[in-house]
Amino acid sequence: MKCYIGIDLGSTTTKAVVMDEKGEVLGRGITNSRSNYDTASRVAKLEAFISTRLTLFHRQLQGLAGLEGEKIDRLLFNLERHFRLELFLEQLEDLHQTCATNAGDLRYPGQKEKICAVLDVAFARLADKLQGLFGPGVVRKSDFFRDLAGSEYMNIAEETAKEMGMNFDTLINIYDKSIIEVENRPPNDDMEGKFLRALTKVLEEETDLSVDPDDVMKAIKAVLDLDLEETYVVGTGYGRVRLPFPKEHIRSEILCHGLGAHLMYPKTRTVLDIGGQDTKGIQIDDKGIVVNFQMNDRCAAGCGRYLGYIADEMNLGLHELGPMAMQATKTVRINSTCTVFAGAELRDRLSLGEKREDIMAGLHRAIILRAMSIISRSGGIDDEFTFTGGVAKNEAAVKQLRELVQENYGDVQINIDPDSIYTGALGGAEFARRAVEEA
Repeated sequence: MKCYIGIDLGSTTTKAVVMDEKGEVLGRGITNSRSNYDTASRVAKLEAFISTRLTLFHRQLQGLAGLEGEKIDRLLFNLERHFRLELFLEQLEDLHQTCATNAGDLRYPGQKEKICAVLDVAFARLADKLQGLFGPGVVRKSDFFRDLAGSEYMNIAEETAKEMGMNFDTLINIYDKSIIEVENRPPNDDMEGKFLRALTKVLEEETDLSVDPDDVMKAIKAVLDLDLEETYVVGTGYGRVRLPFPKEHIRSEILCHGLGAHLMYPKTRTVLDIGGQDTKGIQIDDKGIVVNFQMNDRCAAGCGRYLGYIADEMNLGLHELGPMAMQATKTVRINSTCTVFAGAELRDRLSLGEKREDIMAGLHRAIILRAMSIISRSGGIDDEFTFTGGVAKNEAAVKQLRELVQENYGDVQINIDPDSIYTGALGGAEFARRAVEEA
């Protein structure tokens, strides 16, 4: 089966989209970007192909009499849940063994045996605790391995170190070194085995499928036997020069976001993308071709990196900033969106007695004001307007954007797709498809 792939290597996340020869999206994948960009590219692509298999599973299962609608959705939800749990436990064990190896570092002479004993207890507790994140109906704040493992490792390692007379800092230093090594290793290639083992568990749990479990197994195996051919790959994004593709397979972020927004919303004429390192105002025509654009200059002020820095300063998760800002009773005026000076101004505002949520509202408004300036320089907002990038998932940023667009341009259709973070990769996949199908 022909597959066309777009990979958007951003400064904070790497995204991949798989498309078929008709232009239909089959799968999407995302991972943290790393210093090892080749690995980030491979992992995001792997995730997109996992998503593609799930899409094809759904199509195949629709052909089974007595299995439709809600039953298919439930079966596939539980299949992915068990599959993800096995992936996670495999990576957790890899982290455990890597920590044990690094316990033999020369900085810890004669301590390896004791450190490994503490690690054995800590990781056993960690596995027991984190398996619950993959239970039925559990909503995870993140699907990134580092986030899931790191959130609990600190607490469990500190508790275990105290019980067993170990220096907690030693466990943290070993973890910090090991997590980078583990993140830079993609999961092993036995995806078919993981899916089949996960399906076996699902079929043992399901008692009212109204269909022969053997038929379900045959349908899933038929999809797993299907060869997904990487027909053409196009790369884009902040780190695109590091992608392992020939130059003719690389496209600019501007072109990919413009075309991706057009595919999502064909009437779009203006696109705003706020990514990790830059903000782009893009004007496109009725075919998705870029006719003008502007970007922020010199630094990452007002971008995703800026929000990440603010989150670190306030000891919050990045996902907590938007909800906090939505609780504001007023909007504090922020004079700078410079990352270098953000911490100082934040501390000044707090020392003056301003509430954190009001400061957050002001920070989000400052970011969107900067974006509005970039849009204005690109040609303003015309017809439909589409907001893309990771910041499009931030409800406080969206609120400020709607207000400022209304103030400056009146009633304008604003499009924000739930999968907006994949816009660049989507455009890349379409460029890949056109390179072959329309050549």
